[in-house]
Amino acid sequence: MVLVWVLGALVAFAAYLRLARTRAVNSDGASQALQAWDMLHGNPLLRGWQLTDVSFYTTELPQYMLVELVRGFGQDVVHVAAAMTYTLAVLFAALLAKGTASGREAAVRVALAVGIMLAPQLDSGTNVLLSSPDHIGTSVPVMAVLVVIDRARPRWRVPVLTSLLLAWATVADSLVLTVAVAPLFLVCAFRVIRATWSRQPLRSQWHEIALGAGAVAGGAAGLLAVHVIGAVGGFSEQPLDSRLSPLGTILGHNLEMTGQGLLLLAGADFLGLPRGASTALVMLHLAGVAVAACGIAVAAWRFLRDRDIVTQVLLAGIVINIAAYLAGTHAVILANAREMAPVLPFAAALAGRQLAAPLLSGTRRRALLPALGLVLAGYLAGLGLEISHPAAPPQDAQLTAWLQAHPLGTGLSGYWEANVVTLTSGGQSRIRPLTIASGNLRPTDNTNDQWYDPARSTADFVVLFPGIQGYPGFTGSAKILASFGQPARTYHVGPYTILYWHKNLLTGVLISGVRRDVTVAGQPGGASRLVRGRA
Repeated sequence: MVLVWVLGALVAFAAYLRLARTRAVNSDGASQALQAWDMLHGNPLLRGWQLTDVSFYTTELPQYMLVELVRGFGQDVVHVAAAMTYTLAVLFAALLAKGTASGREAAVRVALAVGIMLAPQLDSGTNVLLSSPDHIGTSVPVMAVLVVIDRARPRWRVPVLTSLLLAWATVADSLVLTVAVAPLFLVCAFRVIRATWSRQPLRSQWHEIALGAGAVAGGAAGLLAVHVIGAVGGFSEQPLDSRLSPLGTILGHNLEMTGQGLLLLAGADFLGLPRGASTALVMLHLAGVAVAACGIAVAAWRFLRDRDIVTQVLLAGIVINIAAYLAGTHAVILANAREMAPVLPFAAALAGRQLAAPLLSGTRRRALLPALGLVLAGYLAGLGLEISHPAAPPQDAQLTAWLQAHPLGTGLSGYWEANVVTLTSGGQSRIRPLTIASGNLRPTDNTNDQWYDPARSTADFVVLFPGIQGYPGFTGSAKILASFGQPARTYHVGPYTILYWHKNLLTGVLISGVRRDVTVAGQPGGASRLVRGRA
């Protein structure tokens, strides 16, 4: 049986690696690759790094370090790590779905969970689930926690291990508070109240009390650890955006984006697609949406009397994650459905746990199992079609090739034109991210202060680029010329304009590693925060 699981994971990894390569590597994944490379070379705390509001410090970054140890520093690190992450997510969803069942029921449970997650939608779906590090990776340690709770006997070591794992995951991504800490605490509190209401002695609920307290302690410890890392000179994070949207925005915009985002996660976002065989395969995933919805509905119907704590936590995690996304400010573009990514494996596991036994009853087995088998075959056909697509070159490949052929030193450009060039050139050509905000030149997120310190680094050129759909370029030529003067040489490479100077441009951006603005008189600036990872 173990051999079957191992072989299945290897086959899945091979398919997902091929699927990941259909997406162009961009500066999001490149940023994490650079961070992991820096950790491997003597900077374990990422001193000087300014990260986004998600660090991936204890989850994807160790994974990137492992891949870089084996494969070196290059673009395929992002693809390999993405395939590993999604394979692990499918594997843990299958383990959670199986639970303690055996025989035919266990097989149906696993098939339901794997089937729902089997074939991510090409392009936008792959971008969300199989691209740069993101919240789908956060679901892996959370599901590992639930597997421990599901399989282990109630002992003191279970709450302790749960707390440690949640603390570890929270350091990497505070979404753990939404999809794991809050659901586990609330479910445990509900179970204790239910037991007390039925006059059971409080000491009989020690396990739930310990699990709930451990969850809160783990989340708090993870948040504290991030502050401690910053206090001792390690990386710093941008604050999490916890604002709520106005009610009109929630009902008039967020609700629609949330619904479409859930379809995208399930591989079933057929809206706006042209008619054809590929769209029919996408629409076939509506069957998976229906199965997942049925699993959620059954779990909700049984919630008040359910004795299965894992099922209750999965349901609570789904509801809280969707509600937070709906009410928050992330539902701006479809690609931000990544903020709900844990809903996919949670719903897949829940469907397996709730629906396998009813499907195996006499009349349902004869009617539904063959139909679900045909749907699964369609999913496999869709996955085969998807992995037949050619591998995509990385973003800014033309710029990278030109810079490798014409070494100019180190440059500056916008976020999407910077770290990806550094990665895909193997570090031979380096571009540091820059933005223009309120008339000022500033480093972006996912950067290291040392890159902009004129005492340690140099920058000789600036790359201007109009950008591509979903990925803004860097076009502030007036601000650049006002800051640095006329360039000594100008090169035109396709859509790129490269301005070169015979001086260190960093004297106009940073001094002694301290972030400093260069004000450009009379020039309005744009926002310094960028929307990452658009489809």
